[in-house]
Amino acid sequence: MQVETNKDRLCINQTINKKTENIMVEGDVIVPDIKPDILNTIHSSGTICVYKKELIDGKIRIDGCINLYIIYLADADENVRSLNTTLDFTKMVNMGNSNKDMEFNCDLKLRDIECRVLNGRKINIKANVDADLETYSNNQIEFIQDIQGIKDIKLLDKPVSVNSLMMNNKTKIFAKDTINMEDSDDLAEIMGVTIKIINKDKKISYNKVLAKADACVDIMYLTANNKIRNVKGVIPIVGFIDIENISEGNICDIKYEIKNIKIKPNSASEHSIYTEIELEVACAVYESKKINMIQDLYSPTFDLKVNSKNIEAKCIKENLKNNYKLQEKQLISEINDGKLYQVEVMPIITNQKVLKDKILFEGEITLDFIFESNTTQGISTKRTVIPFTNEFEKDGVNSNLELSSNIEIIDQNFKVGSDGMIDLNLDIEFDINILDNVRMNAIDSVEIDESRVQKISSIIIYFVKQGDTLWEIAKRFKSTVEDIAQVNGIEDVDNINIGMQLFIPRYVA
Repeated sequence: MQVETNKDRLCINQTINKKTENIMVEGDVIVPDIKPDILNTIHSSGTICVYKKELIDGKIRIDGCINLYIIYLADADENVRSLNTTLDFTKMVNMGNSNKDMEFNCDLKLRDIECRVLNGRKINIKANVDADLETYSNNQIEFIQDIQGIKDIKLLDKPVSVNSLMMNNKTKIFAKDTINMEDSDDLAEIMGVTIKIINKDKKISYNKVLAKADACVDIMYLTANNKIRNVKGVIPIVGFIDIENISEGNICDIKYEIKNIKIKPNSASEHSIYTEIELEVACAVYESKKINMIQDLYSPTFDLKVNSKNIEAKCIKENLKNNYKLQEKQLISEINDGKLYQVEVMPIITNQKVLKDKILFEGEITLDFIFESNTTQGISTKRTVIPFTNEFEKDGVNSNLELSSNIEIIDQNFKVGSDGMIDLNLDIEFDINILDNVRMNAIDSVEIDESRVQKISSIIIYFVKQGDTLWEIAKRFKSTVEDIAQVNGIEDVDNINIGMQLFIPRYVA
């Protein structure tokens, strides 16, 4: 006989597979006819653009390109020149038992670029890319919340805090603006571009999420009279993402991804550079629910058939931002007259831990200095790596929690002394999701196998073993927690000791 119940539903986000994969993107680049032959390369930089990504046959397929800038020494006149090109790639990463109906995250970071001159017209490029990948399923879980019509059923419930997914959606944003150079500069070539997405924020309005951020663009260029200059611009990123029935109390997880970049001389205005960045902004919205979920049940007077399944889900417990300032000194004795053209900064987190009331990050900052030197080519580069440790207090966290974190440089400042000593100041922002691994037993159906007339028939003696609880003992012998506690004079039903002798009133037909 089926037992009458009240049921509820949750959409649970369950991680299926998570991994970090190192991807090598390799290809040959041909120097355009309008450019002089290459003697040797000086520096290379790039930005990853993702055209398309999909989950098929247990693999994530990523289609994209690396937008490259290569500074080189020209063979003809030994002047510094630059080359802008794209290196297209398609990569497949095995994600185990994932399937096309699941959702996934894919975060790509360009670690470094190696250039090798094959001949005066051809360069071999090897780009080292770190891919943080995760597949997850959004499953509708139906569970029994209450039993109707039968009094003699003992329920063990547990308060559970979960994030129930409401909706996923995304939008495309074009962030574009004109970045002005010095009035005296005539643009000859763009030599390098770095783009950072900073100051990420959001605002919830009626059925929409307003995503806001800034694209910080740093452009190094060559003038018509062979001078190397640098100019910076900040382009606002603003877009609306449609999310039905969203409210202020919901959790929004927003991710930005660059899809395409256009940077070129502005045809409408002299001494300026037109910049356009195409982005995809994805938003997952969760409703935070606190429920009492039945974890187990039995009856002293009925035999019950219970169907249930164990559920494990990672829930966002809290989102927070932490700012960290790094101040260091670096000596570059080769630098000429303190002319520092550009510094490319790449931060990575190598280790993260949650301790009792503390969060710990360990990582390293890679800095590529591009500067004027006394060498024949007049420009040099130097790479340095600075380790860092950021530890800060956060009440209520413990080692059972996990972190999902992103790190960005939101501001950087470099002051060059006359002796080549550089004072560097970096403002680093950590965007942190604190995750709780929630385990629960979802009961979805209960049936009565047989009914019996009951009486208290006997008392048995039982000695408590390791791992026993009073609930499990009562269920095993078809007794009740209340009766066992009363017979044995137990005041705290959650506190029984190994080896303790219990008299158990047992119910039989």
